[in-house]
Amino acid sequence: MLNISNLTIQYDNKVPVVKNFNLSVKKGEIIGIVGESGSGKTTVIKSIIGALNKNSKILNGSILLENQEILGNSNLKDKHGKEITMIFQDSRNTLNPIRKIGTQFIEYIQQHSNLSKEEAKEKAISMLKKMNLPTPENVMNSYPHQLSGGMCQRVGIAIAMTFNPKVLLADEPTSALDVTTQAQIVEELMNLRKSYNTTILLVTHNLGVAAYMSDRIIVMKKGDVLEQGTPQEIINSPKSDYTKLLLNSVPGVEEKYGI
Repeated sequence: MLNISNLTIQYDNKVPVVKNFNLSVKKGEIIGIVGESGSGKTTVIKSIIGALNKNSKILNGSILLENQEILGNSNLKDKHGKEITMIFQDSRNTLNPIRKIGTQFIEYIQQHSNLSKEEAKEKAISMLKKMNLPTPENVMNSYPHQLSGGMCQRVGIAIAMTFNPKVLLADEPTSALDVTTQAQIVEELMNLRKSYNTTILLVTHNLGVAAYMSDRIIVMKKGDVLEQGTPQEIINSPKSDYTKLLLNSVPGVEEKYGI
């Protein structure tokens, strides 16, 4: 499904923030990428969707989606936002604060399809319903600041899943939320995989969330992959001292997440 080979990225001609990153992901697989801020995990997924900062430079590497090179391929830009989508850490900040949710959602749908405005509106409402948002019509008529953080995050997921993407990139999708809402968003993401067999790359600093959601976990530090394996392998037999430190920051992770 998705293959990343020898990906190396730097900012402002400094030391690379991602160094020879390799990953092969199957359809429907959930990969958790964990590490502290500055480890390079968000840079990896931004490179997949073509959302790197202007001061970034890809020094080396290849990203294949179903054996098609997508890195720097302008002919495949339509895949971004349709076949490959992204949920950001705080979806409220990615929404236009002076435009209603419905206006933005409809515009997004029409940008990536041939649906009429009315058809796009119906599709948007349908997606909001699937995300268990109460009174979707009211949400459509609301500004981002009128919604809670959890509701905005569900809107972000609804937008990202509109066209049943093959790959969903989730950048710290729960970190800005309270514990109860975090659990709800995690379950929504798990249901997406169950319903649509969506491949998910989850970036998080929370090893416990990664252990609960992921089929495999990658541990990164300062651009390097320190180790990777199943949640059971990472939790029960960590090889890296850094991974052990991460585990110590989540008390009772084995019992809490059923590892």
